[in-house]
Amino acid sequence: MSPPRRSSSSHGDRPSTETVQKNNSSSSSGVILDISALKMADVDSGVPPLPPRYRFRDLLLGDQTFQNDDRVQVEFYVNENTFKERLKLFFIKNQRSSLRIRLFNFSLKILTCALYILRVTLDDLKEKNGSPFALNRTYSGNDTSEPPPIKWEHIFWVNRRESVWAIQVTVALISFLETMLITYLSYKGNIWEQIFQVSFILEMINTVPFIITIFWHRLRGIFVPVFLNCWLAKGALENMINDFHRAIQRTHSAMFNQVFILICTLLCLVFTGTCGIQHLERAGKNLTLFDSFYFCIVTFSTVGYGDVTPQIWPSKLLVVILICVALVVLPLQFEELAYLWMESQKLGGNYSRHRAQTEKHVVLCVSSLKMDLLMDFLNEFYAHPRLQDYYVVILCPTEIDIQVRRILQIPLWSQRVIYLQGSALKDQDLMRAKMDDAEACFILSSRNEVDRTAADHQTILRAWAAKDFAPNCPLYVQILKPENKFHVKFADHVVCEEEFKYAMLALNCVCPATSTLITLLVHTSRGQEGQLSPEQWQRTYGRCSGNEVYHIRLCDSKFFGEYDGKSFTYASFHAHKKYGVCLIGVKREDNKSILLNPGPRHIMAATDTCYYINITKEENSAFIFKQEEKHKGLPVSGLYDAPSRLPVHSIIASMGTVAIDLQHPDPPEESGKLTLPTENGAGSRRPSIAPVLEIADSASILPCDLLSDQSEDETNQSDEEGSVGSDFVKGYPPNSPYIGSSPTLCHLLPQKAPFCCLRLDKGCTHSSFEDAKAYGFKNKLIIVSAETAGNGLYNFIVPLRAYYRPRKELNPIVLLLDYPPDNHFLEAICCFPMVYFMAGTIDNLDNLLQCGIIYADNLVVVDKESTMSAEEDYMADAKTIVNVQTMFRLFPSLSIITELTHPSNMRFMQFRAKDCYSLALSKLEKIERDKGSNLAFMFRLPFAAGRVFSISMLDTLLYQSFVKDYMIAIIRLLLGLDTTPGSGYLCAMKITEEDLWIRTYGRLFQKLCSSSAEIPIGIYRTESHMFSTSEASSL
Repeated sequence: MSPPRRSSSSHGDRPSTETVQKNNSSSSSGVILDISALKMADVDSGVPPLPPRYRFRDLLLGDQTFQNDDRVQVEFYVNENTFKERLKLFFIKNQRSSLRIRLFNFSLKILTCALYILRVTLDDLKEKNGSPFALNRTYSGNDTSEPPPIKWEHIFWVNRRESVWAIQVTVALISFLETMLITYLSYKGNIWEQIFQVSFILEMINTVPFIITIFWHRLRGIFVPVFLNCWLAKGALENMINDFHRAIQRTHSAMFNQVFILICTLLCLVFTGTCGIQHLERAGKNLTLFDSFYFCIVTFSTVGYGDVTPQIWPSKLLVVILICVALVVLPLQFEELAYLWMESQKLGGNYSRHRAQTEKHVVLCVSSLKMDLLMDFLNEFYAHPRLQDYYVVILCPTEIDIQVRRILQIPLWSQRVIYLQGSALKDQDLMRAKMDDAEACFILSSRNEVDRTAADHQTILRAWAAKDFAPNCPLYVQILKPENKFHVKFADHVVCEEEFKYAMLALNCVCPATSTLITLLVHTSRGQEGQLSPEQWQRTYGRCSGNEVYHIRLCDSKFFGEYDGKSFTYASFHAHKKYGVCLIGVKREDNKSILLNPGPRHIMAATDTCYYINITKEENSAFIFKQEEKHKGLPVSGLYDAPSRLPVHSIIASMGTVAIDLQHPDPPEESGKLTLPTENGAGSRRPSIAPVLEIADSASILPCDLLSDQSEDETNQSDEEGSVGSDFVKGYPPNSPYIGSSPTLCHLLPQKAPFCCLRLDKGCTHSSFEDAKAYGFKNKLIIVSAETAGNGLYNFIVPLRAYYRPRKELNPIVLLLDYPPDNHFLEAICCFPMVYFMAGTIDNLDNLLQCGIIYADNLVVVDKESTMSAEEDYMADAKTIVNVQTMFRLFPSLSIITELTHPSNMRFMQFRAKDCYSLALSKLEKIERDKGSNLAFMFRLPFAAGRVFSISMLDTLLYQSFVKDYMIAIIRLLLGLDTTPGSGYLCAMKITEEDLWIRTYGRLFQKLCSSSAEIPIGIYRTESHMFSTSEASSL
């Protein structure tokens, strides 16, 4: 096309090689092209072209001189404006209009069938009144005479009333015109293909004879098999349902469609047989319409009573044809139905929209569903009373596992759990799961994948797809790698597996059994495990495992309502003393941050939300104040009432602020409860512990300066302590290995250590040491054995170098890695003091000795990614278990903390085949599992002692967050993953022989609250006993 030209312009005319396209504001639609260039006779080829800058300006900004040029409006898709195309759009293409047309067509076919039944009924009545077409007699089933001769005139002619004929002719004419119009609109070049269609032939048979009777009155009594319109009605109904689902943009079930087709086929066969046999029997012994229907039902059901049978050969031939058709059509449809049913069992079917709107359900999205994962989710989810009426819809891309199928067939779960095979990335599958109506969506990662990064990428895409499809549905996402966490930051709750795993493993080294403490807190239990055990520690341990974290507003609480205006420490101590509950945290109404043990500076307000640990929440507790007044002065009945002497080897896990002490306690009071036992039986009294003040005296509280070393007890400092760690500073790590890590105040080096100095097994220009012995560390080492230096390993170092850890107690950390770390990871850890790495494995004894295992107090064995996938799932921990067992035999005094993939493999840790006590614990575990306990493995000594841990046990943290949305925040604060100004931290203190005068846990609670404002939350107890040959050491 030649470019446009301008007839008159200040810039001159444009050449024929330029093309300009411009919209005309006066035109209503279309694209305007300037075709003035087509006037080739008026073109002056001698006019020079405009510079490019003018042409570009005119193209972008427009030029008013173009308005006077000749223009042509070009309309596209003009073929759709023809009358035929508009008809096709209305009758075929448009979903809603075609649906109305099919509905009208279906109504016509049903009307014709109803008119046929009406005509047959009136015809019978007419025969009884002396019609010329009257039959000789009515057939009786008991008549055994010879068949009458066939009266063919009764087959070809019927008695049709004028009114019935008029209606049938009108309906036939409408149907004929519609059929011809649809045939014309559907013509695609082959007319014979359309003519020989079954539907077209049936239409012609049922309509043309009636149209002929308009012009030939003598044929008005001719028989027309109008009952065959039932097959046309069946086809119209199927097409109508398809159009209906297209119009509402919903996919219907193939199973429903096939069942519908089967039912319609059976109805059409029965209706055709009923009408056909009844009409043919008019020529013989008259058979009523009901008798004919009865005969068809008896025949198709293969019962065959024989009381009603056709008597003439035309009707017998029709029965044979119908039976042959049924034998061919019905088995094919039954086969298709069975196939679809089997496929639907694999896919899991649909969750109906009606159920989604009237019931509450959550969606669980996983890449592969195993029995352990399913049972952990169901047991934890349905452990809460308010979730008993919820339904769980599982969306998984893989076919359902046999074991999972058996579980879902149990009546307890079969009515609550719905399995759907599908992908979370498909809107159709999300629609099947009714994600937009779900109360929550849980998206879990596949931790058994060798490539955990790829597993995270799949999880991220699932989370994005769920958020895009249902933006208002709360998301609970489990991620594996911390560097991928920021991709799902939009989710309501996120649990990063490696963050929690490494933080718990680190705290296990300084606060024994932290992993066990956290696991028990995030599991829902009633504290009934082990109550039938003969061991006292098992009964106490099982009862205390029922403690969980709950919350309540102060103004609505009976536990804490009376402490409005009192200090947090005062409220925590007296609530524990009076009710046996442990107040651990609080949240202001105007602040979203939870504070764990904010100390005596925090004054309780009526609008505060209190977080406490108890066997059950306050709403499920009964308060018996009369008995309390009656026994005033005696300890309230509770969990910690029985006086028990604390053993020497005990450690109290507590949450404390920054070592706050009361400098001037009140004068002690005398109390008979403080009487200490003596050898001769005589008693003596000692001063009682200082009481906890309602409001802390500001003069008696040390100032909180996070940059000063407040983590050490000033009364116990010595000159040697002052020199230890003098070259450390406090600050925030300058480099983070991944986006999203929370800044934590830590002990740091004044200057970053060179990368060469971080290598333990090789000397450098700065240091010639080549093993741990050469360094001469004063504190015991912590060795971490891992496959690679992942970013999650950073969370192992931070809690051990946090500012509240005493400098003199910092343990050197040695990373024993299968593969050397990259510079990115070294850049993140080079600012921490006494952190080293070396390449090696725990299989090699030389590597263990070189990294200083004989100088180590703790060895942490992290589960390796390469071993997580095995042919047999539970064999993924085989190598780790055997290696740890070897080290356990070689270094029996070493505390080995192991991470396993499967919790059920805990029974193999520190395995002793002939140990009777271990066998007794095995029997106890089986008993608890048979009772339905979710923590059957809790009595295994390695788990109870905090020596073994499985990250899958923390899956319940994500599930529990659906009911307790604060649980993830509290656990992160406990583990030191997050720090909030004014919040406490998790630490441990040892109870020595000199501290036994405290005697009871309640007095210890008071002592810690009054002296350092610390709140104890548990006891880690180790005792040594002498047992017979059937018993071993007890935890």
